[in-house]
Amino acid sequence: MLSIMNERREKILAFAYKHGHVSVKELSETLGVSEATVRRDLHTIATEGLLELNHGGASVVKNSDYSFISKSMRNVEAKRVIAALAAELVGDGDQIFLDSGTTCFEMAKHLRSKKSLSIIVNSVRTAQELQAPGLNVLMLGGQYRPDRMDTVGPIAYETLNRLRGFVAFLGTDGICREFGFTAIDIESAHIFGLAVRNSRESILLADSSKFDSPALYKITDIHSVSTLITEKLPSENWQQFFESNGIKIICPETENINLKN
Repeated sequence: MLSIMNERREKILAFAYKHGHVSVKELSETLGVSEATVRRDLHTIATEGLLELNHGGASVVKNSDYSFISKSMRNVEAKRVIAALAAELVGDGDQIFLDSGTTCFEMAKHLRSKKSLSIIVNSVRTAQELQAPGLNVLMLGGQYRPDRMDTVGPIAYETLNRLRGFVAFLGTDGICREFGFTAIDIESAHIFGLAVRNSRESILLADSSKFDSPALYKITDIHSVSTLITEKLPSENWQQFFESNGIKIICPETENINLKN
């Protein structure tokens, strides 16, 4: 039930971000729920400071950071493909870390059927998505960022620094051969870089739009990850670059090759 409410909440916010305003009537028709349900959802979102209620609906709060919602609307199908491939690498009883990005959030829904799986997260969104029997979710504490529904800061770093033996699944805001994998904000770069350093293996989830488009803050060097999962084969130059750094590429094309063999 909670998962359905969260999914509806994300759809409302995505619609609001795209159009600047949402109406109760339109949301009711689009989501297939009553207008009373929509009003309750809008009121809840407004109490979080993400929307402003007005006559007949709600509007985007000026100067709000909608980075997660904005990202979740980009390259949606690519992220779904990557998330499904990534989930296939996770087995029952594994210990993993999922970052707070949109691709790992998409990956979470594929993990609910796993057994005795331990998952470290710093995202409340992802933690909620992982509500299922057989999953042990460890939520990092720290400074809470309401707009992103995640935790960062010294307390989160200290908790993560006490953990070892996990496989880290990480997204990125951009990849550069010389600079490595990057994030748009320094707090995320810091905590995800620490996850890489403390993991026994790190796996990068990156759609094709991230290549040759580095963000400002470095997460980690190229050679720090063992595997890249993407939605299509990178260019030949990038393929050669990953091969020279000992990084395995997983995408639908390579999966088909493996099936044929």
